[in-house]
Amino acid sequence: MKDTAVPRPPHPVERNESLPGEIAASETHALKNARSIDTILGSQAYVPATEDVQFLQGSDARGVRLQLDYLKPELAMREQGIENTIVVFGGTRITDRETSRACVERLEDALAIDPDNKALQRKLAKAHRVLHKSGYYDVARAFSRLVAESGDGPGDLRLVVMTGGGPGIMEAANRGATEAGAKTVGLNITLPKEQYPNPYLTPELCFQFNYFALRKMHFMLRAKALVAFPGGYGTLDELFETLTLIQTRKIEPLPVVLVGESFWRKAINVDFLVEEGVIDDEDRDLFWYADTAEDIWEGLCLWHERAGKPLYTAG
Repeated sequence: MKDTAVPRPPHPVERNESLPGEIAASETHALKNARSIDTILGSQAYVPATEDVQFLQGSDARGVRLQLDYLKPELAMREQGIENTIVVFGGTRITDRETSRACVERLEDALAIDPDNKALQRKLAKAHRVLHKSGYYDVARAFSRLVAESGDGPGDLRLVVMTGGGPGIMEAANRGATEAGAKTVGLNITLPKEQYPNPYLTPELCFQFNYFALRKMHFMLRAKALVAFPGGYGTLDELFETLTLIQTRKIEPLPVVLVGESFWRKAINVDFLVEEGVIDDEDRDLFWYADTAEDIWEGLCLWHERAGKPLYTAG
């Protein structure tokens, strides 16, 4: 075949002759006046769907948003090589000792000025209880360090700590892993009043979800364990949903540890639920209690050993 029989490849963008739909600069003004092109180009309908924020945030695009809420974190975690996680939940109000003590001191100073103020008295009483629970911040921090230093060390991405990305116990868990030099994941959620991510998250593994449902799913997708520290509605929500999924075998069973036996026995009377016949005896064994970082870690390792599914698979 002669070389002259093969045409040169066309330019990827430019043409020698304009297509009919292209408008030369010299013709633009007249054509705009004639056909109100400026109005057409400014119409919301003309905005490409992928760039139309108003459309994407509308109720009819909810299905698309659900897919994106799943897909973006999934692809990012795959790219980062995250294989399995230990999910840590706990109260946002349980801060480190220094912060908790400062809160108590501020309230004590305020109460000294207004000693008969009942509202301040209640706040101070609760602040003292939070200060007492600040020990759990230390436990969460120490436990995450143990996770980070396990396996082949902090660089081992086969098992990483994952939290909801916020303050309190979540911060403590991310902090312990980060201080050990490991990557750590945070799944934040958009709220009417913004929840800022805690500063101990790995930036490329800090995500923000629009839907609680997709966030919950990502908590479970790679979970090798759930460790629940004392907390409020959010902690209870994640805990009970996980226990329900295990109870119904909707997911493969995984270990659940409730940290702080004295707190959890008051917060949830599981024996009462068994006695009332609303759960079975075996459902009482879907979790256990622990109080120290070492007890949590050793219990998780033992559970997986008994299940014949080690926390670490061959690299």
